[in-house]
Amino acid sequence: MTPKPKITKKPKKSINVGIIGLGAYLPSKVMTNLDLEKLVDTSDEWIRTRTGISERRIACKEEMTSDLAANAARMAIKNAKLEPADIDLIILATITPDMLFPATSCFVQAKLGAVNAACFDINAACSGFIHELTIAQQFIESGMYKNILVIGAELLSRFVDWKDRSTCVLFGDGAGAAVIAPVKRGGLLSSYIGADGTKSRLLMFPAGGSVTPASHETVTQGLHFLKMEGNEVFKNAVRVMTNASAQALSRAGLTTEDIDCVIPHQANIRIIEAVIQRVGIPAEKVFVNVEKYGNMSAASAIVALFEAVKEGRVKKGDKVLMVAFGSGFVWGSCVIEW
Repeated sequence: MTPKPKITKKPKKSINVGIIGLGAYLPSKVMTNLDLEKLVDTSDEWIRTRTGISERRIACKEEMTSDLAANAARMAIKNAKLEPADIDLIILATITPDMLFPATSCFVQAKLGAVNAACFDINAACSGFIHELTIAQQFIESGMYKNILVIGAELLSRFVDWKDRSTCVLFGDGAGAAVIAPVKRGGLLSSYIGADGTKSRLLMFPAGGSVTPASHETVTQGLHFLKMEGNEVFKNAVRVMTNASAQALSRAGLTTEDIDCVIPHQANIRIIEAVIQRVGIPAEKVFVNVEKYGNMSAASAIVALFEAVKEGRVKKGDKVLMVAFGSGFVWGSCVIEW
């Protein structure tokens, strides 16, 4: 059993670090549950009642993860009233890179023309955005960088087994991006990230790495598709997201009553409902868009925040709690004052 971490408050920071621009990109192709009925033994009712998902976006065959990422990034940079050359650093969170190397963020840099940006990728699965925020905050507070572009982009449709109804119904493609910079007020009030590597095999791509290199046998056996132990993922996700939410609130010196909007990872409506019940957050404060996009892994949180702001669910001065879990088994949470 993983020991429960001690809740500690983060020391007061000297620089406010926040989001000055958001962007999102969703492929135009929509795959509904009715479309999935033609591919696999499932039904619209089965999917909706178990996951809350009605449809998801699927990239066209010409699109790469870096294309999705660059499209979202252009919007975020424009909304931040900056130019690509103003970006000092690009951090891309993805589990579906263009290729094992080089980093997909380098391809994005080239597509944007962000000639002054350093680049690296991170693999924190569905909690990638919160990990990126935490990393970006340290770079800005240290004075090393000023304008940091963080992106979550996934092309999961190419990594799921479309004959496996337990997984293929869950995932979709998309990208979100945010520009992180010093702000006069508010911004990132707290963050918390953690991991439990003993549960790393609950959700993974078994083949393609150094443990099981690609071969005729790995392809035949379907080992290049996403594999998941659904029940165990569910139980652990609820547990760690509940604890991570408490950590972020404590580190910000806040309670659930202080929170105006909660944006949980958009993986499964049952997980979301279980977490908010345990945390004690009323449903009307929770932003959910999983029904439209399914689980987009690292892209989910940024796209949800983008839509929550666009729809007026998050307004200036609001305090937003974000929490996520992902393969690894990793998790993260943060509180943002908008």
